[in-house]
Formats: sequence, C-alpha cells, structure tokens
Amino acid sequence: MAKIYWAGQSCFQISVSNSRDHSADIVIDPFDEDFTGLKLPNLSADILLVTHNHKDHNHIKNVKGTPFIVEGPGEYEVKGVFIQGIPSSHDDVNGKEKGQNTIYVMEAEEIRFCHLGDLGQKQLTDEQLEKIDRVDVLMIPVGGDYTIDSSSAQKIISQIEPRIVIPMHYALPKLKMKLDEVSKFLKTMGKPSVVAQDKFVVKASALPKDGMEIVVLSP
Repeated sequence: MAKIYWAGQSCFQISVSNSRDHSADIVIDPFDEDFTGLKLPNLSADILLVTHNHKDHNHIKNVKGTPFIVEGPGEYEVKGVFIQGIPSSHDDVNGKEKGQNTIYVMEAEEIRFCHLGDLGQKQLTDEQLEKIDRVDVLMIPVGGDYTIDSSSAQKIISQIEPRIVIPMHYALPKLKMKLDEVSKFLKTMGKPSVVAQDKFVVKASALPKDGMEIVVLSP
C-alpha cells in the first residue's frame, strides 16, 4: 500500500507499507519556502530524491530524519524500495538553457511510481522509455514555462501509458512563479471535473485494470 501526499510544486511524500513489518517514507523535491512563497509541511524521510539543483526542488535541510539522499542518475535499493534515476533535460534543447533533470522510477509494494521532475522535453526518447518501462503512478509537470505544458504532458502520458496520473508543478495561491492552472491540463485531457483530494491511497490489487485515472491532490 502507498499513501501519496503533495506539498506543491514537485514535492511529494510517498509512504509505502505492507502493513505488517515494512515501511518507508520517500520525499521528492522539497522546496525553499522563501523562494516559492509556499509553505512546506513537516516532512520526514527515509529516502530523499532531488531531481535537479534549483531552489524549488533541492531544499534538503527542511526534511527531518537521516534519509538516504539521491541527487542524480543511477540505481539504488533502500529499505525495500528500488530506485532508478534516468537522465533527462529541463528544456527541449538537451539542457542547454535550463540544465539537466533526473526522472525517478521507484518500485515498492508491487507498485511502480515515476516522478518526471522538471521535465522540459516535449517527448521522451526510446532509451528513456525503455528504462521507465511500466508505470502505475505517474507524477508529471503540467504548468508550462519552466517545464512541459498541458499539450506536451498529454503526449508524454500517451508515450508512458500509466494507470494513474497525478499532475504537479502548476499555479497555486501564493506561488511566486507564473504557471498554468491545473484546469487547463484537465481540459486538455478531457477530464474537467476531477475533484482534488488531500491524499491518495493506492494498493497494487486496486490499480485500474482498464483505462487511466487522473488524481488531483491538494497541497
């Protein structure tokens, strides 16, 4: 089972557990509150992933605990969680404008998660797709400007074909960056009436069998 919380921007806490003898807390891309204008909740981690070294993604010191920190590509296994970091670009010109970004694929409790970070590529390469492989839960930026926008996100979703999509990195009250609203993405996907949830709980046995589900989380 996994409980997924979103703090805003690209920051998530994913708590995985088999409800018997194993659990792990994964935090991805904690942000600097002064830089973003958003408030970061109290986060504690066993595993901390950073997709790239920008202030709205790399505020490691704001996360409690003594986590195993991953800040780039490679393969790792920590507390029963398999992690693969995949190189990608923060823009659509091989990182020449905004630098590099790491896509993370995580597998735990028979669920495969993929967090795309600040992806700027308008499409994924065959090599990236091969490494990403099957995805149950995809976290994808949709706000445009700094990352891909709604139309590019739709194309990348069709490349990956995940079972569940969670949009991220879009406009929020008090956010200092100008980004598109999540409603634009939902309209693009033909799902304008998705109701936001405080958290999302998912089990491998309860994943959608057919089609794809979009989940919107409230920070």
